[in-house]
Amino acid sequence: METIPLSERLIFALDLPSPEDAKGWVERLKDQVRFFKVGFELFLAGGFPMVEWIQARDAKVFLDLKFFDVPATVQRAVAQVARHGVTFTTVHGNDRILEAAVRAKGSVKILAVTALTSLDEGDLKDLGFQCSVEDLVLSRARRAMALGCDGLISSGLEVPRLRRELGSGSILVAPGIRPMANVDDQKRTVTPRQAFASGADHIVVGRPIRDAADPEAAAQKILDEIAEGLRQRSQATDPKNS
Repeated sequence: METIPLSERLIFALDLPSPEDAKGWVERLKDQVRFFKVGFELFLAGGFPMVEWIQARDAKVFLDLKFFDVPATVQRAVAQVARHGVTFTTVHGNDRILEAAVRAKGSVKILAVTALTSLDEGDLKDLGFQCSVEDLVLSRARRAMALGCDGLISSGLEVPRLRRELGSGSILVAPGIRPMANVDDQKRTVTPRQAFASGADHIVVGRPIRDAADPEAAAQKILDEIAEGLRQRSQATDPKNS
């Protein structure tokens, strides 16, 4: 298992409308979190200067733009991202799109989107997919890794099977993490402990920290759950325990 600092296992989602708001959260959580997700909303407001501001504070950036366009356009877009020292970026699409992203990635790690955590099987049927969420995720995951992607974005529910099928060479990042049962637009969720016990490398968390009465305490609780999940995972894979 790769040695990743606990402060980088938790990726805080800066799903915020302005760079000022985002900077406030980076400063607020700087003692606990060293990895931040910049998505569409914040990137449109702050662009690469926002990314560079985070990096200047010795933190990593996951630029979550889910590139999905003609392959040549995706290749040029990923090349732009690679020039800015971003750690992860996301790509969504067919084999040719993923191949184009891989060609341009440089040092940035490409995470293929499998199925959004806001979708369930009913949503997939509406989109024309005649298979289970799990089968769709596994099929896309196998293709993405064969094409040279570095890892996957996937619900924690699919992490156990992905880790078994793909082994330790793939980065698994789980969004839609909920410390407790929350009712919101995420339909396929697990707890931080469950995600890491079953093989996740990183989790993405936003609202459970941002909306908490004490965000720092909420972040620490999640870090504690991550540590417990990693301990369970280590014990399960230790030959001395078999």
